[in-house]
Amino acid sequence: MRIGVFQFSPKWGDIGYNLAAISDTIFYYKGVELWVLPELCTTGYVFESKKDLEPLAEVFPSGKTSEAMEEVTRTSGTTVIMGVLEKLGENYFNSAAVFSKGFFMGIYRKIHLFNEEKHLFTPGFESPPVFRVKDVKIGVMICFDWIFPEVARTLALSGAMIIAHPANLVLPYCQDAMITRSIENRVFTVTANRVGTEQIGSKPPVTFTGKSQIVSPTGERLGVLSENEENVLIVDIDPSEALDKNITKLNNLFEDRNPDVYKL
Repeated sequence: MRIGVFQFSPKWGDIGYNLAAISDTIFYYKGVELWVLPELCTTGYVFESKKDLEPLAEVFPSGKTSEAMEEVTRTSGTTVIMGVLEKLGENYFNSAAVFSKGFFMGIYRKIHLFNEEKHLFTPGFESPPVFRVKDVKIGVMICFDWIFPEVARTLALSGAMIIAHPANLVLPYCQDAMITRSIENRVFTVTANRVGTEQIGSKPPVTFTGKSQIVSPTGERLGVLSENEENVLIVDIDPSEALDKNITKLNNLFEDRNPDVYKL
């Protein structure tokens, strides 16, 4: 499977501009089967209050983003996992939408909200999903979910071979921690981070750390981008490598688990 990550700096509040940048990139790099894009990549990340969310939030699967991504994935024959601002009823969610070959496949709502996100969004209320693309199972988590090993383990136990990880990372050590998430679950992880600095109104500036990466089930960085430049990372992988959960001849990652003795 050929995987692509588009690391960029979204233009705050301009969904049309951001969708055009995403679409142009996907069409330019032909043959990519799975694209992973950053968290909230159609809207920007920093908001002063919930009032800022209303004009930008979308109901899925309708609206500008769904229309554009259904067309893009249909035309290019690819799958896209991207961070979006979702409205559901009266609630706003920091979500990741999945589109594949012209169809909306589903959505994941971020469970673990970071810092001031708690003032803006409702936390997700469902277990993180796993989607099937051909014979490949792909799990989804968002940004700060990385610090909770239960999320990646839940996805791995659900059969995920690849974990797609849209992110707007600001802490300095997540990218290294994702190596551990790959090793401890023996899965590929694809972290799509953004770059740039965003400042809105009276809010202090937020600078993102870039370094988007793809990591193998054995913890090898198969590709990594810089911390401050917009760029594309494309890596070819064999997803079936994630099916091998043997650590030694006598140790299997899942068979050796003993949940009955773990304290919650």
